[in-house]
Amino acid sequence: MKTLQLQFENTTGGTVSLTLDNPVEPVNPAAIQAAQAAIISQNVFTSTGGDYVKVKGAKIIERNVTDIALS
Repeated sequence: MKTLQLQFENTTGGTVSLTLDNPVEPVNPAAIQAAQAAIISQNVFTSTGGDYVKVKGAKIIERNVTDIALS
């Protein structure tokens, strides 16, 4: 399973993240930057440390899960 993690800095300097499932691949860095800029400019989200004020980065995270048979 892959997720796209968007990272932001909040008012107090902390890092906050938004995670989106099943990102479109290949990723489009320009589209990601535009989406992050829109989130900040429209003040869409806030955190316990205040509003999102700066883009810190973005990551694709891939997680593999394997079930283990116990019987």
